[in-house]
Amino acid sequence: MHKFLKNILLISTTLFLLTSVLIVGLLWIYSNNIPDYKFLKNYKPPVSSKVYSGEGELVADYSKEKRVFVPYSSIPKNVIYAFLSAEDKNFFSHPGVDAKGVMRAVINNISNIISSKRLEGASTITQQVAKNFLLTNEVSINRKIKEAILAFRIERALSKERILELYLNQIYLGSGAYGVAAASLEYFDKSIRDLNYSEAALLAALPKAPSKYNPYKDIELAKFRRNLVLKNLFDNNYINLELYEKIKTQEIILSKKKKIYLEDAQYFIEDVRKNVIENFTYDKVYKQGLNINTPINLELQ
Repeated sequence: MHKFLKNILLISTTLFLLTSVLIVGLLWIYSNNIPDYKFLKNYKPPVSSKVYSGEGELVADYSKEKRVFVPYSSIPKNVIYAFLSAEDKNFFSHPGVDAKGVMRAVINNISNIISSKRLEGASTITQQVAKNFLLTNEVSINRKIKEAILAFRIERALSKERILELYLNQIYLGSGAYGVAAASLEYFDKSIRDLNYSEAALLAALPKAPSKYNPYKDIELAKFRRNLVLKNLFDNNYINLELYEKIKTQEIILSKKKKIYLEDAQYFIEDVRKNVIENFTYDKVYKQGLNINTPINLELQ
């Protein structure tokens, strides 16, 4: 009996050591084949340049991605709480990968596979930053391993606030809007400083599937998803029961900014674009968010 236990212990120890060596070897191989993440310290996403009339009205914008960059210090707490509740409630406590979230996803996915349901992900906000900035959308174990390694390294190099700032300004939220500030203007025509919890929850509902939950396409499905985020806000103690009960029944009121289309002004706007590109370069015009004032008079036009 003693010999049997000794053999079991020896086999277990050998398997443990072999597994450890294999894991360390794989991590070493992947660690030497991942993108450079250090530029994220000073990275600023591309911001559109805006053209204004002589009266200060927005006439056009030059951009590849509709985005308004907002520093972390200017993002309201209700917006931050909504996204944490929707995407990564343990963000400020995990080291880049949420072990509890991974285990929960594994357990749930066993049931999902049996019932042929969509598999759950367990990506943290840091992992999403790694994917959005440094990797592709390829669905594979290879990418997930790289994503996890990058997440750990990003957490060591950047503060939690900086990671969240990158995420909230880069994430695509549907209708051509990138980042929370642009999405706030797109759906509510207001600054993120003026968003209430219901509106913040709607924005936080969008990253999961921006097209599917777009309120312009399906208001009821968007409301359903928004209410899930509101429930998470309540469960995480960011809002009280009274507020939760009050706002979960509220209708979604959208207010898209009216675009001024001036057919006769398009030649003028194009000449302005060519002029500023010639003087400031294409990259500055399309990435650095210039404010371009012109003498155009909309009434006369």
